[in-house]
Amino acid sequence: MIGNKKISVVIPCYREIKKISLVLQAIPDLVDHIYCIDDACPDHTGDFVKQNIKDARLKVITHKDNLGVGGATISGYNAAIIDGADIVVKIDGDGQMDPSLIHRFIQPILDGKADYTKGNRFYRLENLSGMPVIRLFGNALLSFMSKFSTGYWQIFDPNNGYTAIHTSVLKLMPLSKINNGYLFESDLLFRLNIVRAVVQDIPIPSIYADETSSLLIRKEFISFFKLHLTNFYKRIFYNYYLRDFSIASLEWVIGPVALLFGVVFGIVSWNESISLGVEATAGTVMLAALPTIIGLQLSLSALSFDIKNNPTIPVHTAVAD
Repeated sequence: MIGNKKISVVIPCYREIKKISLVLQAIPDLVDHIYCIDDACPDHTGDFVKQNIKDARLKVITHKDNLGVGGATISGYNAAIIDGADIVVKIDGDGQMDPSLIHRFIQPILDGKADYTKGNRFYRLENLSGMPVIRLFGNALLSFMSKFSTGYWQIFDPNNGYTAIHTSVLKLMPLSKINNGYLFESDLLFRLNIVRAVVQDIPIPSIYADETSSLLIRKEFISFFKLHLTNFYKRIFYNYYLRDFSIASLEWVIGPVALLFGVVFGIVSWNESISLGVEATAGTVMLAALPTIIGLQLSLSALSFDIKNNPTIPVHTAVAD
């Protein structure tokens, strides 16, 4: 506990017997409750923890069915809320996240500067030396996609699982609707933007030893792309039409429509000129060029507005009990 604030840690576990003991032993005294979620582990990580770790703060939650990292995290979130936590930190049980850094994640929330903090392994270039090239490329690509879908243009490494959140904001989240699998962190960021929560990156080192990631970028790319595209359209609708209306709301419609018309009309006219063997008239060229230019300018203007439209006032400072 820090002051009168209860701090909880949630650790989703799936085949983590090798590292979970070291992770649990490294959790600092400032943490009040630790929730170890055995997500139907084949190696029974939860039973191993119960038998080998003696910590009064520790509670093991066992799933009968595997729900995925998101489902396991949500189980921990719900337990922390019931037990009266003020801030919930989520780390993994594979030893890749240093528990001694927990204070860095909770401090911006305690100071009223953020609602949600997350790790960023890309902040310092020297931290990337141990990251496999495929992960480096995959995370960079997914980070770029996430900026569009979540609206948090200032953050990077969106799928980083080292996070902390104020429970008053967590209670605003439709937890049952958030993706339970590897898309959990990205989908949660989208939901956070909808409630206008302030998100802050926390620089952390990348730690890789003998662990093998079960997330295959090539295999999961289509799923990530679909989620980001769907969330992008939802976010634009919620933020620019349902909850507010501004000049950017018009630009998001007129810009893409004008750009699409200009490009399609230009291609059709160009093909027709080639097939007939005649040059396009000045009017035809202008009819294609003008909508394209205007549409591009309006689309870029809408995008620029969106980049500047980051939440700046932490939600928990207004809704916390």
